[in-house]
Amino acid sequence: FTTGAHGRRLRGHSMTISPSDKVVVSISEGIATITINNLAANTWDLESLPALKAAVNALNDMSDIRALVITGQGEKFFSAGADLNQFATGDATAAQAMGDAFGGAFETLADYRGVSIAAINGYAMGGGLEVALACDIRIAERHAALALPEAKVGLLPCAGGTQRLTQLVGEGWAKRIILCGERISAEKALSLGLVEEVVDSGASLSAALELAKRASEQSPTSIAACKRLIHVARDITISAGLEAERDEFVALFSTEDQREGVTAFLEKRSPEWKNK
Repeated sequence: FTTGAHGRRLRGHSMTISPSDKVVVSISEGIATITINNLAANTWDLESLPALKAAVNALNDMSDIRALVITGQGEKFFSAGADLNQFATGDATAAQAMGDAFGGAFETLADYRGVSIAAINGYAMGGGLEVALACDIRIAERHAALALPEAKVGLLPCAGGTQRLTQLVGEGWAKRIILCGERISAEKALSLGLVEEVVDSGASLSAALELAKRASEQSPTSIAACKRLIHVARDITISAGLEAERDEFVALFSTEDQREGVTAFLEKRSPEWKNK
């Protein structure tokens, strides 16, 4: 089925997977495809993030769905991350709500019982890269670009970026990407271990679906057990870090630099940092 405002029946299931048209779910041959559908840049907001969480939770309850693939609508953006208009007021309460929504959605995705694959079909920036980091496997198209540019606007990655990126690429490259605002190509991401495969433009979804099909032929109980074991070390090292990430994110909203950074971005000018 495809879900938008209403769920439809599949193999005896009848439920709403996503309450939002910004997260579209389709299912074929036991594989779910989740499409980020918030044009023009597939950004995340307080509608789409809970919708993603609801979708993954619903898929967890469907024993005949063995794998999921997440991709972006269109050809340019996988996802450009958070919609910065939500932070223009500098409201810490709004920031807390967004941080909690990011955490709830992406941690639910990371804990999905089956195999999750990101088909990165374009720019993956900020929360767009973080949702890919929450997946088990990442396939990027050759033209894709990946970055965590939050510090350029007085923010920080609050949805696992500092923790999961470091685990994948090591501390040095994580610092270079986050602290220096470095945007990396798909080929560079492959060399760093940030993605597992690079394919031609337009081919990421088909490649991800083919891999998902292979994964779905494995024992689902074995897959779930293997994921739990692989995640044991990860959970010990990053669980506290994920909570601290969101705390630090909200704390930035008491600073002048946060307001200046977001305002400058929305006004398309260079920020004037005050270091306070």
